[in-house]
Amino acid sequence: MASVSENSLPPVPAGADIDIASLRALAERLATTAGALVRDGRPATVEVAATKSTGTDPVTEMDRASEDLLRGILAEERPDDAILGEEGDDVAGTSGLTWVVDPIDGTVNYLYGVAGWAVSVAVVAGPPDPAAWTILAGAVHSVPQDTTWSAGLGQGATRDGEPIGVSRPASLGECLVGTGFGYDADRRAAQAVVLTHVLPQVRDIRRLGSAAIDLCLLAQGSIDLYYERGLNPWDMAAGALVATEAGAVMTGLRGRVATGDMVVAGGADFVAPLAKILEAANADEG
Repeated sequence: MASVSENSLPPVPAGADIDIASLRALAERLATTAGALVRDGRPATVEVAATKSTGTDPVTEMDRASEDLLRGILAEERPDDAILGEEGDDVAGTSGLTWVVDPIDGTVNYLYGVAGWAVSVAVVAGPPDPAAWTILAGAVHSVPQDTTWSAGLGQGATRDGEPIGVSRPASLGECLVGTGFGYDADRRAAQAVVLTHVLPQVRDIRRLGSAAIDLCLLAQGSIDLYYERGLNPWDMAAGALVATEAGAVMTGLRGRVATGDMVVAGGADFVAPLAKILEAANADEG
């Protein structure tokens, strides 16, 4: 996949008229429209069309069809905006805004028919890089649940239109923690070791297979903390805004911001203690 150079994306002009509410509404419509395609078009047996990072990292024809649909709508309605997607060539723009799309987050779950896949759509200002972007609006549509989370910068977060907020557990030991694992065998082995450092100090671990949904579950208080190494921009963009607008704190390790190196998120009281555990376990290495 070709990448959009940061230098090709001009900054959002000072005083630019950016309508967050309209961008949020479009993100919701994009996510739910693609979600309907994924739901209605799923065959009884899903075939792997290709693989990406490893042989266990699949792409299906529906991944491609969903992203094609998203790109087509954006080309018609937001022709000046850039697009960063998981499956296709990236599109440069002139507006300073980039749509970051994941046509199916949780493809392995989709492949096996396990509930837990979603369409994730966000729009960011500045370079499409978690270390530098400003996420303006986003939506995550869980296809099996027919549930949509969305957020706009400064507007709060909702699930199916109802406001949501993060949980407030009493202690780290009472926190239910979400996480995920990479596809590379060596990284998975390292992540398993990290898990042995985390698990004894929290209530339990959940691994659902969709980072976008994990972050939205965090936002609505269904899990208390979340961490993961190796997320791509499209894995986290929409879910990150939903989580932070619901009151979550997001960080990386060792004073860094949240990026693909590590995302740690949750209520303010226990993000730092979890980050310390992860730092001691060298969770951002390997």
